Amino acid sequence: MSDDEKFDGVLLNMATQLDGGVPELLEKMFSFLARKTDFYTGGQKGESEKMILSKFRKHEKVALEKQAQLKAEREEEERRRQERIKKKKEEEEKAKDEPKIKELTDEEADKLQKELEKKKSEPESSATENGTGDKTKDGEGKEDKKSDDEEEDEDAKGKIKPNFGNGADLEKYSWTQTLSELEVMIPLNVNFPVKSKDLVVQMEKKHVKVALKGHPAIIDGELQHDIKLEESTWTIEDRKAVKLFFEKVNKMEWWSQVVTTDPEINTKKVQPENSKLSDLDGETRGIVEKMMYDQRQRELGLPTSEDAKKKDIMDK
Repeated sequence: MSDDEKFDGVLLNMATQLDGGVPELLEKMFSFLARKTDFYTGGQKGESEKMILSKFRKHEKVALEKQAQLKAEREEEERRRQERIKKKKEEEEKAKDEPKIKELTDEEADKLQKELEKKKSEPESSATENGTGDKTKDGEGKEDKKSDDEEEDEDAKGKIKPNFGNGADLEKYSWTQTLSELEVMIPLNVNFPVKSKDLVVQMEKKHVKVALKGHPAIIDGELQHDIKLEESTWTIEDRKAVKLFFEKVNKMEWWSQVVTTDPEINTKKVQPENSKLSDLDGETRGIVEKMMYDQRQRELGLPTSEDAKKKDIMDK
């Protein structure tokens, strides 16, 4: 933990207890300096003001650079998301235009014929040859496959399909996610431009609350997983909405809900962001690539890596 982060807990605790937010927090701090220190009187005239401006400009520069970086990352993420949507639509249109019955070329027909002849020439399983009629291998394989499908269907029961951002569009807000972060957009149905003083926003490691002052909370509940509080923030969008940014502690799991009272999404249907695989370490990238492969196989109705592994075991 850096020296800057050492007292974050104390300051956050103060900020959440003061109804006036940041202005009241600054009021208390400057009052403390005036009452308990010689900050204003211990040096030459104007020196304390110069010190305050120096520190303000230093941290203002850091905050603006971080905001610009986050904005650029969000814009890039949105651009990639739009590209995925466009690509998916193009693939769907292409699939519609393709004929249902495809004519084979001579080369493809010869290849198919050879494969069929090869399968015919292969000996039957030992169970069929010895006349026992033991179908344990095929039976178990089908049973395992059926069991897996039923288990997957059971897991997905009652869960909603993710939106294009791997999150959900709920009644009061919508959210999206990547493996490393989560974004929540909360529209505020008011007829005036919203300012920070009109809001109550409390973010903790495992809890979040967002409300308009004098109104019931829009979100107030336990987060599904822990967040990195020092890397998480919130902004006001167009003075009509609040946007929350959560940095995940565990960057190897998909959230199925923001708070534990939300409806869950089916995380088996998420679309991993493959354009950032190069940023991951070798082990993590391998896991993500496996997730992507299994997702594509399910969409095509083909065996996943686990299915293939089970088949190899049964064949042996």
